[in-house]
Amino acid sequence: MAANYWESTQRKHWQFTKHDLAALRQRLDDEDPGLVQMFPLPQLRHLNIYFNQQINRLGKRLGVRQQAMATAQVYLKRFYTRTAIRQTNPYLVIATALYLACKMEECPQHIRMLTQEARSLWPSDLLGHDPARVGECEFSLISEMHSQLIVHQPYRSLLGVQDEFGLTQDEMSLAWTVINDHYMTDLPLLHPPHVVALTAVLLALVLRPSANATAAGGGGSAGAAAAAAAANAGGVAMAATALAQAQAQVQARAAAIAAAGGGGGAPGFGSQGSQQQAGFSQGNSQGNSQGDGLAAEPKKVTDPRLAKVQRFAAWLADSNIDVEAMVDCTQELISFYECHEQYNDKHTKEQINRFVKARNLDK
Repeated sequence: MAANYWESTQRKHWQFTKHDLAALRQRLDDEDPGLVQMFPLPQLRHLNIYFNQQINRLGKRLGVRQQAMATAQVYLKRFYTRTAIRQTNPYLVIATALYLACKMEECPQHIRMLTQEARSLWPSDLLGHDPARVGECEFSLISEMHSQLIVHQPYRSLLGVQDEFGLTQDEMSLAWTVINDHYMTDLPLLHPPHVVALTAVLLALVLRPSANATAAGGGGSAGAAAAAAAANAGGVAMAATALAQAQAQVQARAAAIAAAGGGGGAPGFGSQGSQQQAGFSQGNSQGNSQGDGLAAEPKKVTDPRLAKVQRFAAWLADSNIDVEAMVDCTQELISFYECHEQYNDKHTKEQINRFVKARNLDK
């Protein structure tokens, strides 16, 4: 087991670029184009939303904690970069991923109990499935993931910066919700967990938490964060401004250091030496005398929320966080929330069940 993300198999083997991830999925489709044409599927984001809902439903029946359900979603994403969805029964894979995740997160569930609850939840989709089938599928999951089962989550990084940024309970709840929602995107396969956590903090700062968002914070409801985003159109612009401000400060400092002959080049974004077990170093949050002299101080503002956002941007500029990765995360999440509004649960379920029934994968 890796003691931190930077030495983990997650970083070495399960972090992709968007191009590489698209190529993996395209290769799976190219293996059997006839099957792809015969059984069209909803767009990937809608599939992810549906899978997320099913994992949460089964997890709540079993009393599984959130981190285990998050790990199960990561396993599902990893598995389906190696295996075509149409070759499997997604309901069996979901149940097995949750079973395996509970083992890894030290909250194990009895295989018979899990199978019983899964068959009760999806009676027409797991007709002939018993604990032995879950055991077989577990072996397949472990094999396809090459026994690389440790998953580093953004939750720990979020808790690590709560005091640093003086996050209120409402802001923490909304940030927690954003992290829950990011599992319905490709972000767990694209960016480190600390980048996701900081993006969630930024969105929590610029989107005013509503009562609904706060209530749903522990449940991972995309609707709560989406509603907050819709009600705070100016918040997205504020987030973009904060990230642009951080990038500008970093570039200004890099240019000044280069001009002074201090080694040149931009700071080492994502460098292992400056990142700790939680994913990033908090030591730079106070800045240093050299950095303070190289960047202009932000104007003081009376709006507490704007002041907190500016402080966050200054912290980013003083750290080694990959700001461009945060920009990408922010864009992906905003795009996901827009896509979520067009999600049709009935249509998605029908398309999945169509190939499951037609190929007798439920027996």
